[in-house]
Amino acid sequence: MIRAGLETLYLTGAHLAFGGRLGGIGAILTLHHVRPPRTRAFQPNRLLEVTPEFLDEVLTWLRAADIDIVSLDDMHARLIAAATPAAVPQRTAVRRFVCVTFDDGYRDTLRFAYPILKKHRAPFAVYIPTSFPDRRGELWWLALEAIVADNDFVALDMDGQERRFDCTTAEAKRQAFASIYWWLRALPSEDELRGVVRGLAARHQLNLTGLCEELCMGWDELADLATDPLVTIGAHTVNHVMLKKAPEEMVAAEMRNCAAAIEAALGVRPGHFSYPVGDRTSAGPREFAIAARLGFKTGVTTRPGVLFPAHREHLTALPRISLNGEFQRLRYLRVLLSGTATALWGSFRRADAA
Repeated sequence: MIRAGLETLYLTGAHLAFGGRLGGIGAILTLHHVRPPRTRAFQPNRLLEVTPEFLDEVLTWLRAADIDIVSLDDMHARLIAAATPAAVPQRTAVRRFVCVTFDDGYRDTLRFAYPILKKHRAPFAVYIPTSFPDRRGELWWLALEAIVADNDFVALDMDGQERRFDCTTAEAKRQAFASIYWWLRALPSEDELRGVVRGLAARHQLNLTGLCEELCMGWDELADLATDPLVTIGAHTVNHVMLKKAPEEMVAAEMRNCAAAIEAALGVRPGHFSYPVGDRTSAGPREFAIAARLGFKTGVTTRPGVLFPAHREHLTALPRISLNGEFQRLRYLRVLLSGTATALWGSFRRADAA
């Protein structure tokens, strides 16, 4: 359905006809993994990864389209300037811009994405959950994929009932993963979710710490990366917690302690924050207010949308455009950056902080 909608907007030219009114002043791109494509049929987290070739194509097009690729600090300044255009030169105020952001700090950001970004002289941000470089992180969504991928069946207690999932084929694995994943996401607390995944990992002999160490950058790698002026290190909580499910004091502690850990390790306190998962079930007005109160200049969600001057009043509730691994075609990105698709999905609200 999403693909059909994007194709329709592109082929009818609607993204060009309405893009001027709906395209806003810029956008923030969300990425997670950048790496060569994997070949196995079962890849439930494929939406979180794009190929190096696609990233290169995107950056090449942005430069050719005369769209500025800017840092988060520059984006923050431009949002304020858009609301008070007399404060900056007119040329800066009217040019469209894009920010490039990566969540979680995966090692493939350093290995595959960084050389491409450097080639294009493109600033970018990496949001770090500090338990990941500390090697205590639990990448539960990737752990679940590994467990389902490597076993012919998975059994667990769900709501007091023993469930046994067939995982003998790729299609069966997809159905099992979806059932377990969305049941986990619906649990009332993060502690319950983590407890279930820890139990599955122990039963199937998956080393959660080893998975984190294999996939995520350590502090030494982050320190090297952070020396490049193109790079901004942002905060992403300590434990990659869906904050909306946590008590208020825990939300503040996750944000505050993450910033303190990054400052202690890298020497610079992060001024920008990304909400883990970042959808409506994971971050809302309470979290936006706490981020502002703690002094973060911006906070980014995964709510889809482009940026308008109205976001000047909601700097810790900013939308992003995902570079989705299931939709790696430049035409789809052009539709998304035009604002037409996200305007339809968001009922034409320009700034949504509710």
